[in-house]
Amino acid sequence: MQLAMVGLGRMGANIVRRLMADDHECVVTDVDVNAVDELVAEGATGAHDVTELVEKLDLPRRIWLMVPVHFVDSLIDDLAPLLDPGDVIIDGGNSFYRHDLDRADQLAKHDLHYVDVGTSGGVYGLERGFCLMVGGEDTVVQAMAPLFDTISPSIDSVPRTANRSSEVIPAEHGWLHCGPAGAGHFVKMVHNGIEYGMMAAIAEGLGILEAADAGTDERQADAETAPLEDPRAYQYDFDIAAITELWRRGSVVNSWLIDLTANAYAEDPQLAQFAGRVSDSGMGRWTVKAAVDIGVPAHTITASLYERFASREKFDYASRALSAMRMQFGGHHEKPTEEG
Repeated sequence: MQLAMVGLGRMGANIVRRLMADDHECVVTDVDVNAVDELVAEGATGAHDVTELVEKLDLPRRIWLMVPVHFVDSLIDDLAPLLDPGDVIIDGGNSFYRHDLDRADQLAKHDLHYVDVGTSGGVYGLERGFCLMVGGEDTVVQAMAPLFDTISPSIDSVPRTANRSSEVIPAEHGWLHCGPAGAGHFVKMVHNGIEYGMMAAIAEGLGILEAADAGTDERQADAETAPLEDPRAYQYDFDIAAITELWRRGSVVNSWLIDLTANAYAEDPQLAQFAGRVSDSGMGRWTVKAAVDIGVPAHTITASLYERFASREKFDYASRALSAMRMQFGGHHEKPTEEG
């Protein structure tokens, strides 16, 4: 089957490689000419721009966009006039699902189809396959099933769920048609919200382990320093890298995230290359907003989102205000930082 890919970053290029390895034909373009040339050398057909891309495709065209969300609408505006009725535009990025509703409606006026694909797998997708959460019209999605089967992990990539003995369901193929337009990105949105919470819990636990030697520190005895009740109970100098390796084996919390964390510590035991500023792509925000809109508690995901904000010095002003209030009501002077 033929597919065009617009955007050859870490995930777009590897999706193309998985498809070509299974004898699908790929036409590719990117603002980075070198990225196009690299895949052409591996067997893809290159195009300098979307106009040339469209010209090199058979009908019905299927054009997958794997670009930052800010560029999706302008790309769709460029592509739509070049397409014929029955052609399909697929957005595989992390778009807001409500935008999918508008895009599908607008394209439908021109007899064009829109499919949203929440894509998870990151830099390991080439080897492991990409988990695909798909939204769109039934007939259009099913026609693309051979592509999704190739891009996603194989059925035997993980052991079958213990109590599932009936016929294999679509989700066991590593991709799922979740519903109409927007459904794929809605499921991916919540997926990423869960990811925020899981990552935050692991990081917080490691932070507690790292500080478990607090009883060995000499603490100042003054009104501004909370005393450590029992310093004897906090005399542990844990090997965090070894603990993450330990948890990979037989632990209930073992997961791919633990695997990746252990790998990070193996590469950099002190995590010295990181400043601790954690970005967010918007998916966590949208998850929290959806939870508020429909009245579903999401304590952990919300807290993990706020933690990311705080990591980027977004709490600095509030912290200064807190310090000012303490000074006003109690005459509490700020303690100097450890560096000071």
